[in-house]
Amino acid sequence: MSIDQLPALRPPRPAWNKGRLVGQKRPLLPRHVWSIRVRLELSRNTRDLALFNMAVDSKLRGCDLVCLRVRDVFAAGHVKERAAIIQSKTGKPVRFEITDITRQSLERWIADPEMVGVEFLWPSRLRDSPHLSTRQYARILRGWVASIGLEPSAYGTHSMRRTKVTHLYKKTGNLRAVQLLLGHTKMDSTVRYLGVEIEDALSLSESIDL
Repeated sequence: MSIDQLPALRPPRPAWNKGRLVGQKRPLLPRHVWSIRVRLELSRNTRDLALFNMAVDSKLRGCDLVCLRVRDVFAAGHVKERAAIIQSKTGKPVRFEITDITRQSLERWIADPEMVGVEFLWPSRLRDSPHLSTRQYARILRGWVASIGLEPSAYGTHSMRRTKVTHLYKKTGNLRAVQLLLGHTKMDSTVRYLGVEIEDALSLSESIDL
């Protein structure tokens, strides 16, 4: 075979994940949650404060969070204490609580002049989309975590979904409650999602003194 017929050698492309932290995204710690809240309150960012609080409380996937409608959480002039939606991924209903601090931030946001006559809870500022996209939400989230000195690549939209249930499991060990709150149909999914097997194994190992 002549040299002209040999396949051209291309320089190797850098791996897509080079320099990035990959794997399951970390949940926020309680001190992180309060730090972000304080920063958003001080900056008077009404929308982002309501969005952040709702992400923590609802434990929804990003695709479901951005599609929330005002009527999903607001009725008879007040924000509901509990709400329910149909998950887009599974087609199954899931319920979630709306705590006092989240209701207060939602009421301020819904009362904002920008929200008059709007259907979606998080309207997009782009003309071709009626609500925030998951990509826009992810970009906003990166700004939140960076603002308190965290590494943005270590956190993602699933960090918000995992935050509350991770701490619930650590306090109670109640996997069934976590399964219901996340809307998982199988317990195995919940176990994998929380990384329970690894964490529990390490805790058990640490408790053994040889």
